[in-house]
Amino acid sequence: MKRFILTGTPGSGKTSVLRALADRGYDVVDEAATAVITQAQERGEAEPWSQASFIDEVVGLQRQRQTRASSTATGIQVYDRSPICTHALSVYLQRPILAALSLELNRIAHEQIYERQVFFVRNLGFCEPTAARRISFKDSLDFERIHEESYRNFGYELVDIPAGKLIDRVDMVENSISRFVLRTPSGGENGAHLRSQGTSEDQHSQE
Repeated sequence: MKRFILTGTPGSGKTSVLRALADRGYDVVDEAATAVITQAQERGEAEPWSQASFIDEVVGLQRQRQTRASSTATGIQVYDRSPICTHALSVYLQRPILAALSLELNRIAHEQIYERQVFFVRNLGFCEPTAARRISFKDSLDFERIHEESYRNFGYELVDIPAGKLIDRVDMVENSISRFVLRTPSGGENGAHLRSQGTSEDQHSQE
């Protein structure tokens, strides 16, 4: 099983890339944070990300979706975000790295859940707000930087997907997946260099 992560700042067009990959036959796993926000807003919570339980809820849904998808699929999967994104979100929201997230970060490193190469969808030069995405373009650039730092700090290799036409971005991801799958044997080096959550001192140094 090869599990690739697709990430980027809000409004980057990441979800459009994911949907296009699904149309091409790829097994994709949707973003957890958006689902948590949408469900909470349907219950009448205007800003669920301000709740103390928000990060834990995202972590729980991410793990549930990853383990469920992995139990039924074979071959290649593309994930819309990962627990590394949740780490970046915690840093952005100035939240401490709590036990649930720390344990999940350790698990995905120890079990080498995701491929080391991560597709980083770059910003489009603007950010359109939605009910679940209330962030200015300026703040989205800060969020993009924090995401990049989190992934690099945990030992992942970023594959830039620059702004451009959707079909070109999708082709770039698909061609890169083909290259990575061909060059990396099963059980190969991907994940071998990934770092676990580490000590609490390491955690605070990243916030």
